[in-house]
Amino acid sequence: MDAVTRREKPARRPAPNGDAPQGAGPNASTGGGQPYGALDLGTNNCRLLIARPSLHGLQVVDAYSRIVRLGEGLGKFGRLSEPAMDRTIEALRVCSNKLIWHGVGPRRLIATEACRQAENGAEFIARVTDEVGLQLEIIDRQTEAGLAASGASPLIEDKAPSAVIFDIGGGSTEVMWMEAHEGKHQIKAWISLAAGVVTLSERLNAGSEVSPETFEAMRLEVRRLLAPFIAEVAGFAGAGAAPTHLLGTSGTVTTIAGVHLGLRHYDRARVDGSWLTNDGAGEVTRRLLAMSYAERVQNGCIGKERADLVLAGCAILDEIRTAFPSPRIRVADRGLREGILIQMMQADNVWGAH
Repeated sequence: MDAVTRREKPARRPAPNGDAPQGAGPNASTGGGQPYGALDLGTNNCRLLIARPSLHGLQVVDAYSRIVRLGEGLGKFGRLSEPAMDRTIEALRVCSNKLIWHGVGPRRLIATEACRQAENGAEFIARVTDEVGLQLEIIDRQTEAGLAASGASPLIEDKAPSAVIFDIGGGSTEVMWMEAHEGKHQIKAWISLAAGVVTLSERLNAGSEVSPETFEAMRLEVRRLLAPFIAEVAGFAGAGAAPTHLLGTSGTVTTIAGVHLGLRHYDRARVDGSWLTNDGAGEVTRRLLAMSYAERVQNGCIGKERADLVLAGCAILDEIRTAFPSPRIRVADRGLREGILIQMMQADNVWGAH
C-alpha cells in the first residue's frame, strides 16, 4: 500500500548525552505533580520527552534524542537488521534509565513505521520488553497523524482558517489539512505517505552524493504518492486551494531553518516557532543540492548523521510546497512526543494546570 488517506469530520528541552543513573531518582525538577513520559521510536530516531503540565504548556524535565536508523535496509530486506536493533536497544536503555530516575508515572511509548512494516517488528517489540523492560506500542498511521497534529497545532496562527501540517519522518510522511472549527484547528483530511527520508533514499538508491537527476526522481515518487490527497482536498476546498500557511515538524524542516538562519550550530530556541518563506525554503534546497556530501557533513545544522538523508527530506518538502502553495512555512521543533504528552494530560484534566 503506497498511502493511507481519510477524511475526518470536525470533531526547551535540554539534550543530555549521557545515561541517567540507574535506580530510583530524586524526581528531579521542581514544580507540582508527577512527570509524564513520551517516547517516539521512529525509523531514524529514538526520542524521549519527560515533562510536567504547567500554566504555559509543558515544563520539560528531561529530553533525549539519538539517531539509531532502526529502519536501515528495511526496504530491501523487509526486516529489521541485527545491528540496527542492537543500536536501538542501547538507546532504549538510556530512555528506560531516565524514566526510572525521574520517577515518571503516566507514560506512552510508541513505535512507528519501521516496526509497522518489518516482518520481525513484533518480535523486536517483545525483545525490548525482555531486555529493557519497556512496553512499546506499535501505532497505526492515523494515530501517528493525530499525535503529530496535537503536538504541532499550537503553532498554527490563531486566526488562520486553514493550515497544512506535515511531519517528514524516517519511514513515512504525514500530511494533514487543518481547518478552524469552533475556535480550534482540527484535522479535515490526512494522508500517510510510505516515504520518509530513509525509505525514499533507499528506494531511489540515492546514496551520499545526490545528483539532480536522482533528486528529481525522488520528487516524482513523492508526487505520485501525494496525488490522491491533492485530489481529495480539491474536492472540498477547490482545485489549487492554498492554506493560510504550512507548518512543518521534522528534522528536515528544522535543519532547513537552521541553515536559512545561518546558525553555526543548531539552536532549538532560534528554530522552534520561526518562519520560513516559501522562496527561502527553495533557496536552501538549491544550496544543499549544490553541496557535496563532505560539505553537508561540515555544516553545523546538518552533520554526519543527517548529511546523506537531508536531500530526500528536501524532495518531500518541495512536493508538499508545490501541492499546497503558501508564502510562509512555520517551523516546529516539536511533534509526536509533545502530542502524546498533551493528550495524556488532557485526559487527566491537568493540561494547563500548576
